Amino acid sequence: MKILLMEDDAVLSDILLDYLRESWHVDYAFNHEEVYKKLETSRYDLFIFDINVAGKSGLELLQELREFNNTTPTIIITAYTDTAYLKKAFAMGAHDYIKKPFELEELNARIQNTQKLFNIDVDTKINITPEILFLPELKKIQKNSISFSLSAKDNAILMYFIANKKRVISNDELIQNIWDFDSMPSDATIRSHIRTLRELLGKERIKTIRANGYLYE
Repeated sequence: MKILLMEDDAVLSDILLDYLRESWHVDYAFNHEEVYKKLETSRYDLFIFDINVAGKSGLELLQELREFNNTTPTIIITAYTDTAYLKKAFAMGAHDYIKKPFELEELNARIQNTQKLFNIDVDTKINITPEILFLPELKKIQKNSISFSLSAKDNAILMYFIANKKRVISNDELIQNIWDFDSMPSDATIRSHIRTLRELLGKERIKTIRANGYLYE
């Protein structure tokens, strides 16, 4: 399942991303403008929007998306205790609502419940080759019917390569989209992840474009 999180609290967003990315593919947006940029190139199974963000609020953004006939299930996060906001969230098309402060396990349980309610497929399968199958939700590669586990970062990098097939991806782009701001990797770390993926997929599938980055084919 692919999730888009909109949250402008830097500390909370880091905590949520670290936790949720252990189980799900999660993209991050700081505000409504970044949400729209993400939607230009990606489709999501679930939105998680905070009400109080810079620019358009989570509720205003949700209402606008519903007017554009976007029916993606949505969980609203808020610090408000007033039930008026709860009613407004549901009126604008939210499917669930969670109040701060909350336990991470509670949010995960709500995500799992949404997944069941909307019958969202957890077993996405991507055929790399006739012999190699990628299971991103399970963080696994099946090669000639033998399963190999992927680390969270290896899994995220491969997902990013697949989403940007036949386009040169620089180290900086990988860092911006895969790593958090306070955990920047070295070039050697990135090379290590690429080496792991090449060992599983074949060296020819991820090419090094000297001085520019990597090309997934």
